Amino acid sequence: MTTIKDTAEEWEVRATETPFVGNKTSVRTDDVVMPGGSVVRRDYQVHPGSVAVLALDDQGRILILRQYRHPVRHKLWEIPAGLLDIPGENPLHAAQRELYEEAHVKAEDWRVLTDVYTTPGGCSEAVRIFLARDLSEAEGERFEVEDEEADMELARVPLEELVRGVLAGDLHNNCLVVGALALTAVQAGGGVESLRPAEAPWPARPFEA
Repeated sequence: MTTIKDTAEEWEVRATETPFVGNKTSVRTDDVVMPGGSVVRRDYQVHPGSVAVLALDDQGRILILRQYRHPVRHKLWEIPAGLLDIPGENPLHAAQRELYEEAHVKAEDWRVLTDVYTTPGGCSEAVRIFLARDLSEAEGERFEVEDEEADMELARVPLEELVRGVLAGDLHNNCLVVGALALTAVQAGGGVESLRPAEAPWPARPFEA
């Protein structure tokens, strides 16, 4: 029986250059040797990685926020998320920070819901999506937001309503889509206890425990 599992592999790169370096990401061009021996050029965005949080309250609602995303010219409903700004940063700590900064919420129970590559054909971004439960209001003053985040709206929506929105084509943020469908599958299957622990290894973005 064949095991369906992604495997790490790296093909030979004959030449590489970085024609653009931005504030958080860059663009790399690699000349990659194909299996038949030909060499093709591949352009892709180099990304530090991200974390996202599907925060589930005791009423079965998911904490979501609405934010303007300029590249797609949309205000999207999303789950709290952010970049892994510090190389080697523990993704759990980053997720806890994002939940606090974007929603002023803390959680006592954390598990890994799923790990995904958002756009593997053109970007190296890897995202770890956490499930956070046992929510409560964070202590202290709210984090000062700026730019697009200053216009954010917050809401708590039943999981079933989010799934309906995903399947109807009304919700498009990849972490929200993947997170909502993954949690639905978990609840219909092995239950939350079957999920990996919050500190589970993440080969795509190795980190210090």
